[in-house]
Amino acid sequence: MIPRFLAAALMALGLAGTGAAQTLTVGAYPANPPWEYKTETGAFEGFEVDMVTEIAERMGRDLAISDMGFQALFAATASGRIDIAISTISITEERLHSQSFTQGYYDADLGLVTASDGGVAGLAEMQGKIVGTLAASTGEAWINAHMDEVGFSEVRTYPDQNSLLLDVGNGRVAGAINDILGFETQARQMQGIEVVERIPTGDKYGLMLQKNSPLLEEVNAQITAMKEDGTMAAIYEKWLGSPPPEGSSTVTVLEIP
Repeated sequence: MIPRFLAAALMALGLAGTGAAQTLTVGAYPANPPWEYKTETGAFEGFEVDMVTEIAERMGRDLAISDMGFQALFAATASGRIDIAISTISITEERLHSQSFTQGYYDADLGLVTASDGGVAGLAEMQGKIVGTLAASTGEAWINAHMDEVGFSEVRTYPDQNSLLLDVGNGRVAGAINDILGFETQARQMQGIEVVERIPTGDKYGLMLQKNSPLLEEVNAQITAMKEDGTMAAIYEKWLGSPPPEGSSTVTVLEIP
């Protein structure tokens, strides 16, 4: 890795490679604590924000994070508008057709959140009821795959999680399905909703890049190094409050999918 002061000097002389002193551009959906959110000053914070900050530092690049809707992230990476998308994006076979992903770094399950006084205590009681989810999320994919099995009457998709959870709380939808950790975090901050069931998936979150991005190998190598030197485990414990489970994707080096 070229030190920043040396990279700047090389750029001035026209001798630096294409990666020197460049900015790593990242897109993030900002209403997704504890993964990414904006503070009162407009700065980004969160688990995945710490991740990409560390990756950029190790690559010798500046970092620029843009505020985007969740669905917009996919078009932004595909077009090359941003280098990396974060926001608890699960690695799926369907997404791998059009995007590239780094190795996974978090084992993700879904959750069902309902109104505290809504009378729904689990999936078994969602039959004939309206379910909500974030548009283009793995929650939406799970709902579509289990529509007949559970017996949802209708699925409503939302552009952001705040709108989704407001409709859960006021009864416009009987429940919502998406990332369980995000729901648990929001339920501690928002009165009138609760997570009532965990839905195991086997999914993993990865950083999403343009298909066959030239940055993929280097970014993935930084994740490997962060797992091996304990940085990833430290980020996990900082934001989630406990050490990552032994053998989890947070501490285990994996192949690029």
